[in-house]
Amino acid sequence: MGRIEAARHNVRDIFGKRARQSIVSTKSGKGKAVVARLAGAALRAVLVMLLVATPSVLLPGTDSDGKQMIALVALFAGALTFTEYKTSYPSLIEFRDAPPFNRVRFLILFFTVFTLTVIEKTSVEPTTLSTLVSALGIVVSGALDFPYSPVRLATLMMADGASEAQVLAVRTAAGTAYLISLLGLAVFVLLLKLKGWPNRDGGFNVWVNLPTFDPTSNGDVVVRLERDSRINIALGFLLPFLIPAVVKIGSTGFEPLTLTTPQTLIWTMTAWAFLPCSLFMRGIAMGKIADMIRDKRRISGVEEGSDYLPA
Repeated sequence: MGRIEAARHNVRDIFGKRARQSIVSTKSGKGKAVVARLAGAALRAVLVMLLVATPSVLLPGTDSDGKQMIALVALFAGALTFTEYKTSYPSLIEFRDAPPFNRVRFLILFFTVFTLTVIEKTSVEPTTLSTLVSALGIVVSGALDFPYSPVRLATLMMADGASEAQVLAVRTAAGTAYLISLLGLAVFVLLLKLKGWPNRDGGFNVWVNLPTFDPTSNGDVVVRLERDSRINIALGFLLPFLIPAVVKIGSTGFEPLTLTTPQTLIWTMTAWAFLPCSLFMRGIAMGKIADMIRDKRRISGVEEGSDYLPA
């Protein structure tokens, strides 16, 4: 009997140690996940702050009040980014856990701001790099400046009495920003094809990645995703043409937009080119999600032996 009791105690000790080790490893895994999420959120916040501060850092002549305002905006953008990414629950940012969507979008925005800043530096403090980039921007804008093109229409946002140098600056910035957005969009589509986005590396959480999209409302979720996809792609195509017209119509009776300040020109042209590109990317992504859900339904119908027919 003593030997049996001893064996029982040994078994209990073994299973107790394994249970404790399992609990410790689970807590350790959760702790590492929390630390990794906080580190990723902090890195993203720093990158966003760097993006906001890039024009004021590279361009000379920014006064102290302007620097303070830019620092405040950068801190606010960084805090918002950190708050959005540090939690595992849905937030306002879409496709938060579905790379490379937001990574490509951030790179497009950063390269646009950086390139336009380097071009604007040519007129203030020219360097070899800024002169080269400015010359390439002039060539690109000249190639994209044809009748009814977005670059040609972007010059409509200028004041009627703008000089030739100001019109050239706007055309160069518009052509460069538009080319970067087109190249970024092409890279995004290529990455989606190569990575099999969104479901090759695991599941796709619609609740987390599309927090503003309610899949429980009326109508089939696939039909609604495809409809939103078409709307976003249509807006992405039309906005480069509509924005200059809206600015021109809205400036009737007011002083037209002059775009003479370098930072005003940088951020205006960045928004003009980046917003349509972002809508294009969102439309393509939502179309891919609709295809994924349709494929899942088809597979489920085949496995259950049902008479399901894909839409």
